[in-house]
Amino acid sequence: MKSTLILLSLLLSMTLHAQTRPAKTTLFDAGWRFHRGGAQGAEKPAFDDKQWRTLDLPHDWSIEDMPGTASPFNPDAVSQVNGGFTTGGTGWYRKTFVVPATQKGQRVQLQFDGVYMNAEVWLNGQLLGTNPYGYTSFWYDITDKVQFGANNVVAVQVRNEGLNSRWYSGSGIYRHVWLTVQNPVHVEPWGAFFTTPKITPTEARVKAQTKVANKSPQAAQIRLVTTLRSPQGREVARTESKQTVAAGSTATLVQALAVKSPERWSVEKPALYMALTEVYQGQQLIDQVETPFGIRSISIDAKNGFQLNGQTVKLKGGCIHHDNGPLGARAYDRAEERKIELLKASGYNAIRCSHNPPSPALLDACDRLGMLVIDEAFDMWRQGKNPYDYHLYFDQWWQKDVASMVLRDRNHPSIILWSLGNEIPERGKPEGVKTARQLADYIRTLDSTRAITAAVNGLGPDKDPYFAVLDVAGYNYAAGGDHHQKDIYAKDHARLPKRVMYGAESYPLEAFGSWMGVVDYPYVIGDFVWTAVDYIGEASIGWLGYWQYQSFYPWNLAFCGDIDICGWKRPQSYYRDALWKENQVSLFVKPPTPSFPLNPNQKEEWSKWEWHDVLADWTWPGQENKPLTVDVYSSCEQVELFLNGKSLGTKPTTRATKFMATWSVPYQPGELKAIGRTGAKEVATATLQSADKLTRLALTPDRQTIRANGQDLSYITVELVDSKGIRHPKADNALKFELSGPGTIVGVGNANPTSIESYQRPQRNAWQGRALVIVKSGEQAGKITLRASAEGLPAVEVTIAAE
Repeated sequence: MKSTLILLSLLLSMTLHAQTRPAKTTLFDAGWRFHRGGAQGAEKPAFDDKQWRTLDLPHDWSIEDMPGTASPFNPDAVSQVNGGFTTGGTGWYRKTFVVPATQKGQRVQLQFDGVYMNAEVWLNGQLLGTNPYGYTSFWYDITDKVQFGANNVVAVQVRNEGLNSRWYSGSGIYRHVWLTVQNPVHVEPWGAFFTTPKITPTEARVKAQTKVANKSPQAAQIRLVTTLRSPQGREVARTESKQTVAAGSTATLVQALAVKSPERWSVEKPALYMALTEVYQGQQLIDQVETPFGIRSISIDAKNGFQLNGQTVKLKGGCIHHDNGPLGARAYDRAEERKIELLKASGYNAIRCSHNPPSPALLDACDRLGMLVIDEAFDMWRQGKNPYDYHLYFDQWWQKDVASMVLRDRNHPSIILWSLGNEIPERGKPEGVKTARQLADYIRTLDSTRAITAAVNGLGPDKDPYFAVLDVAGYNYAAGGDHHQKDIYAKDHARLPKRVMYGAESYPLEAFGSWMGVVDYPYVIGDFVWTAVDYIGEASIGWLGYWQYQSFYPWNLAFCGDIDICGWKRPQSYYRDALWKENQVSLFVKPPTPSFPLNPNQKEEWSKWEWHDVLADWTWPGQENKPLTVDVYSSCEQVELFLNGKSLGTKPTTRATKFMATWSVPYQPGELKAIGRTGAKEVATATLQSADKLTRLALTPDRQTIRANGQDLSYITVELVDSKGIRHPKADNALKFELSGPGTIVGVGNANPTSIESYQRPQRNAWQGRALVIVKSGEQAGKITLRASAEGLPAVEVTIAAE
C-alpha cells in the first residue's frame, strides 16, 4: 500500500505541473510482490498475493538460495555446467498502482528493460503481450486497459524453463521497469535519433530525426523544437519545425543543426552533448525528451584499420556476459558502471556484449567513461544450441528483437559495431548467408552509420560468403597457437586484401600472439579476450576445460576472466597490462601443488581458456629452501629480481621473451621484489611479502558516499591481514556481517570458483584472504554501518553515507 501511495503522490505532483512541464517517466521498480513457482490465476486482479514476498527490482531468483537450503547451487539443476548449476523455473510478479483520475486522456506506457525469459504481461487480467527473448527491452501502451483513479494490477509470469542458455542467464525481471504518462501527441519511445554526418574542427552538422505519434482522434498541428547543449550545459544550437500529424498516425521530422567548434567524443575525453526535443501545440509544451549523444566520426578499412575522429585506434577488447557476479543478473546501474570503470582501469578501450544486447545502464556507463562497444543481437538463429533456446522464436521474433536493440541503442556514441550473432551454426551454409543478409539489410534501414559484424568460429574459406555479407569480420579463436593466429590473418589478407578482421574471441593463454597480430597488421583492428570479466556458468572452462560433465560440480564459475566476479584482477590481467601499457611489472608464483584438482578425463587440446596456475603469494610455510617458480610479467626492457634485498639476477622482458621472465627461487619468507628498468632507469617495481599471523580485518569501500535512492551500491572489500597490514593469501576464515542504518546487504562473494555458499546471507568464508560485501542504499538518507567479525579477531566497522 505504501508504494501505491508514493506513486499516487508522484503522479499527482506530475498532474499539478502538467501546464508547465509534461509528464515524466517514473522508475517502476519498487513494491512488487513475487512468488517462485506456478500460481494459477495470478494474472487476475482479485488473486490473493498477500503471502507473496515483497521486493524491489531489479530481481534475479536464480542467484537466491534454493528454497530450504543455504545455497543457490544444486548438482541436479537442469542448467548443469552451462548455468553454473543454478535453477530457473517459473516465477510470478505482481504490482498494484494507481493512475489519478485527473490523468484520464493521457497515454500510459509500461516499459521493461529486460526479463529472462518468456515474459507474459497482464494488466487488470488482460494480456498485454509476450516477450520470449530474455535480453531485449519491450514496452506496451496500456492506456485502454488502465482504470484511472482506481487500483490497477500488473502481473508478469516469467518462464526460464529447460536448457536454454550456454551461460548463467539469471531468472526474472532483472533490469528496470518504467511507467510513462504522457500527452496523446508525443515522441515515440526510442523515436529521437541523432547522427553527425559531417564533422570538421570548426563545425559539426547534426541530423535530428524525430518520430512523433498522434494517438488522439483529431489531426495535431505541432511545433517541434530541438535544442543542443554542450558537455558543459550551454545551448549551442536550436531549430524548430512545424508539421501536421494525422490522427492515429506518426510523422518523422528531420532537422539539421550546426555546432560550432565541436568537442568530439573519444575514449580519452568522452564528451557528451544533450539534445532536448520539445513538442508544442500552440504555446503549450506537451512532450519533451532528453537524449545524450556524442559528436564523433568512425571509419573502418583494411589500410587504416579502425579510426575514431580520424585517428587509428587498436581495440584493446574483452568479451563480457551480462551477470554481475554476486548480484546474479541484477542490472543495478552502479554495478554496470563499476564493471566498466574496472575494465577501463585495466587498459581496456572496447567491450563486446556477448552474446546479447546489454542493459541501457551499461551503455550509459560506456558513453560516460569512454568505452567502445560491439552491441550483439543473438547467440543463435534458426538452428539451436540448446533444446529450449531462442531458435524456437527466431522466425517470429528476430525483426522485433533487432529493432529493439538498434532503436534503443543507436544514440550511444560508444557503439561502433552491430553484431548479428555469435558462432551461428548455419554460418557456413547458403541459408545462413541468406539470413545474415536479411538481418544486415534490416539493421541498415534503422541505422546506416555503423558497420555490421558477426563472430565466426571454424574459420576457413567456406565462411567467405558469410563474411562477404558483413562489413567487418570477427574471428573467434583464429586457429590457435601464438604464430598460427597471425598466420591465418596474413593468409586471409593475401586472399582478400580488403577484408577487415579482429579477434572477436581469443584464449587468455594466447594473449601474446593474439595481440601481436593486432600490433603488426593494420587490417586487424583489435582483439577481444574470452573473457574480460569472469562469470557464473560454463563452469570451469578456465580450469577443467572441455568437454564438460556433471562431475564438475561444485565448480560454478567459468574461471577464465581477466577480472574475477568480485572485481579483483587475476594474474592474466597483469600480463595484459604488460602487453598494453608501458612500464608495467608484476610478480607471480607457481604453487608447489596445483591450486585445484586437475581434470581426470584430460581436457581437449583446443580448450585453452585457462591461465597459468600462478598466485600473487609469497607465504609458503613448509616450503623453506625448496625451489619455487617465479614469473614476472613486464613491459620494461629488463627486470631484476631480489629476495630479501639480495639480487637473483637480471633478465630481459621484451617482445622476444613475450614480456615474461622466469626464475627458480629457493623459498625463504620475507620480501620478493622485482625492479623494472628501461635503459638504466628504474621505472616500475612489484613486491610480494610473506604474511605473518593474522591480527585483524580491514574494510575498504569503493565509495564512502552513495545516493539514497534505493538503488545505489557500495562495494566493500574485507581483508584478513597481519600486524603490518599484509593480506594473508591462505586465510579462509568464516566471516560474519551485520548492517545497521538505511541500507541492505544485497550480495556477498569471494570469487572462489568452487564455493557453493549463499550470495545472500550476511556471512562468507574468505578466499585467498578476502571477501566482498555489496551494500545497497535505501530511500532514506543516513549513515550505513557494516560490521565484520571473524572468530578470534576483533570486529571492525566501516560507515557509508547515504545522501
